[in-house]
Amino acid sequence: MDGANVLDDGLPAARLFSQGYSYTYDDVIFLPHYIDFPTDAVSLSTKLSRHVALATPCVASPMDTVTESSMAAAMASLGAIGIIHSNNAASQQASLVRLAKSHKIPFNHDLVFKSPAESILSSEEFLSAPCIFVTESGAQNSKLLGTVQKPDWDRLADKETRISDYMRNFSISLPAGYSFEDVAGYLAKNELEVVPLVRGNGEMGEEVVNLVTIDDIERIRGFPKLGLPSLGSDGEFLVGASIGTRESDKERLEHLVKAGVNVVVLDSSQGNSIYQIEMIKYAKKTYPELDLIGGNVVTTYQAQNLIQAGVDGLRVGMGSGSICTTQEVCAVGRGQATAVYKVASLAAQNGVPVIADGGISNSGHIVKALTLGASTVMMGSFLAGSNEAPGTYEYQGSHRVKKYRGMGSLEAMTKGSDARYLGDKAKLKIAQGVVGAVADKGSVLKFIPYTMQAVKQGFQDLGASSLQSAHDLLRSCVLRLEVRTGAAQFEGGIHGLISYEKKSF
Repeated sequence: MDGANVLDDGLPAARLFSQGYSYTYDDVIFLPHYIDFPTDAVSLSTKLSRHVALATPCVASPMDTVTESSMAAAMASLGAIGIIHSNNAASQQASLVRLAKSHKIPFNHDLVFKSPAESILSSEEFLSAPCIFVTESGAQNSKLLGTVQKPDWDRLADKETRISDYMRNFSISLPAGYSFEDVAGYLAKNELEVVPLVRGNGEMGEEVVNLVTIDDIERIRGFPKLGLPSLGSDGEFLVGASIGTRESDKERLEHLVKAGVNVVVLDSSQGNSIYQIEMIKYAKKTYPELDLIGGNVVTTYQAQNLIQAGVDGLRVGMGSGSICTTQEVCAVGRGQATAVYKVASLAAQNGVPVIADGGISNSGHIVKALTLGASTVMMGSFLAGSNEAPGTYEYQGSHRVKKYRGMGSLEAMTKGSDARYLGDKAKLKIAQGVVGAVADKGSVLKFIPYTMQAVKQGFQDLGASSLQSAHDLLRSCVLRLEVRTGAAQFEGGIHGLISYEKKSF
């Protein structure tokens, strides 16, 4: 067989993406290359932005049904990062950043606080917490006096009894900075079922920021290990946060910097605007050491404007999220595979890492996004419904679900996200997203490690032992792609079965 014909098998990315078609991840497929290393030799370490490095190329999206302190802490513990949403007051967002950074435990419990003079009238007041904390004022930042255990409350004949009459005094606690193994060892040594984690020791006493139960210890130890956590130079978890482009966001940015945020994402559905460029220049001048990620963009023209303004990273995607209707409503956007390749090609020339934001439904999509030039992938629906996502579980028929909504939905816009779509000053609000529900996925501490192992296997099939290797193979035209027909996509999925059970791990 003629060697030249072999080399011409498939198309190089530059040719494929220059034909005027807008491709999604499912539209394209990589042809396998040569394997000369084991799966475990694949390194997924990467850059989120110019100066922020990650061991795991995953980013939790700044959505109010995806990333608050629990998600941010869990992602950091996995070597990834979470971007805490800004659909709240600036002080509240800063508090969530502090909470995520304040300890080294890879999860946060929902904590409930009451004062001694109050009563607990319903079991629903416990939420999912194993106990209720009693403080002097009933607020979290007040002096801790004791706890109410649910079994003690269940035994009460009179539910209107004041908490002070039956609460347990609680004097045992551990600093929030204790590692997971330190806390586990303390519980085992002292034969305790639960211990609160506290920070500070001021006039108001120590503030409870989390708790750990023996069940937590057993559950976490059963999860696979992924690698090194994402830690800053101060030894705390890396945590990101989003801001908008309005004048009030300058004050929000100040709150976040004081809270110790490690990277800030300018959250806009269309980032190529005078508002974002002015905010970039302000932020870089005021906080020159802070990495700033701009976007969203899908074209090289958009990207070039933000790079020239001084961004340290770019967020790519417009209308590709499962709950986003921007392409349908506004007739603008781009297929995500094309957008990632085009923007990443330009950004790489300027040393600016790219985040592929949206359209991630499986590990194969992650492989495609990273190989096409992205340094990380940002995920919303992929993480929504997990234990660490905000919100409570509900049942829809036999399915256990959590709410997941687009930041362009009317429901989210009423909380303030309309500024993301430059619609906060508009008289009429037009939705660019929907409200939905996603199935219970369990903990990200379990499914992210398995997902990353699948990604490593994909990289092995491509003959790429790292993200940089994949990018080099793509740009040198060694890696080849083809467009998949509808029939090819059908054939590449599960088909021809009367029934089946699909388990990824």
